[in-house]
Amino acid sequence: MSYFPTQFPLILASGSSIRRTLLRQAGINATSRSVDVDEAFLRQEAEKNALSPAQTALSLARAKAEKAAHDFPPQALIIAADQILDCHGTIFSKPSSRHHAKQQLQQLRGRTHSLHSAVVLWQGDRCLWEHVSSPHLTMRNFSDRFLDQYLALDGEEILYCVGGYRLEGIGIQLFEEYKGTYDAILGLPLLPLLEALRCHGGLKT
Repeated sequence: MSYFPTQFPLILASGSSIRRTLLRQAGINATSRSVDVDEAFLRQEAEKNALSPAQTALSLARAKAEKAAHDFPPQALIIAADQILDCHGTIFSKPSSRHHAKQQLQQLRGRTHSLHSAVVLWQGDRCLWEHVSSPHLTMRNFSDRFLDQYLALDGEEILYCVGGYRLEGIGIQLFEEYKGTYDAILGLPLLPLLEALRCHGGLKT
């Protein structure tokens, strides 16, 4: 595959295969590095400070970028992202088991929720740019029988997905409609990110 040349090394501070794929499809060659941060602690701190779901997603993305920056040269551009699912004030995370995924999807069924997809661009010891997109998704009122079929077909992959579904696969059948960009739903708002890379020297204009 051909890639656009970049002025600085690009690092994707994520082990997400779909985020890596989205960048590659856009012609961006980034080194992918999974970053471990204490998300539970950071979410608790965000709750203490009364941060909104969007602000919480940004704080987690910043924490990942800052940690990743320690492992690379200061000129490297770090791309980090995070996503928070909010359904009428209830925050959902990645399910811990298939049973937990079923419970989450039953709670989301027939309702509209928001996915706050945050992305930051980091270099050295500072955040150059940050952005949040918040698509809205409405699940249809599917049957428990259909839900069991879905959980059996999509397998363990759903345990790595906020809310317990993968829109890029057969999980699309869970939905009635969505409003927002597809890439933001998948966890990486591409058009704003590409513009930020052009503005900060990562890509030629």
